[in-house]
Amino acid sequence: MIAALSGTVAEKNLDHAVIDVQGVGYRVHLSLLALSRLPEAGQRVQLRIRTVVREDALDLYGFLARKEEELFELLTSVSHVGPKMGLAVLSGLEVEALIAALAAGEVGRLTKIHGVGKKTAERLVLELREKAKKLGIVPAAAGSKPAPAPSKSPARDDLVSALVNLGYKPVQAEKAAESALERAGEEAPFEGLFREAMKALRAT
Repeated sequence: MIAALSGTVAEKNLDHAVIDVQGVGYRVHLSLLALSRLPEAGQRVQLRIRTVVREDALDLYGFLARKEEELFELLTSVSHVGPKMGLAVLSGLEVEALIAALAAGEVGRLTKIHGVGKKTAERLVLELREKAKKLGIVPAAAGSKPAPAPSKSPARDDLVSALVNLGYKPVQAEKAAESALERAGEEAPFEGLFREAMKALRAT
């Protein structure tokens, strides 16, 4: 089984990337958030890999960080949640935010992720709530320095970065991001914002 890949980004698409490892191109499925942070084509990258073997295919799922991979494993351990659904969930919320939502039993927040219905969200919470708590963020020690303030609009920044990485010009990406935020709101999951941005780009 392939556990990791280290090579060059050959191409990036809406739901996968092709990684060139010594002349062999591997198609790797990633979450939208991971794709938005993948280096530009021609640059080197190292990915953690989960290999999923089916009767008619062998699929590779990639992750930039260990915690994302661990969360993918947890998600796909839930009944009726396959690898594609696992990536869809990872596309909707940042890893730490998703862990927090699962640990707190926030079914409503999970249903805002594209493709996640109420029954699926309830199942995720029921089966992963306690496990998610073990993956949660450790509170800062007393007297430690506070974390730096987030940027004014992290959702917009991530969206613009994802679109630029897909080959759109910064001006196009910024306009599409603004349109998506106006339509869906800044609290919308990343995947929803991404879809709205792509609609805006196709309409131009």
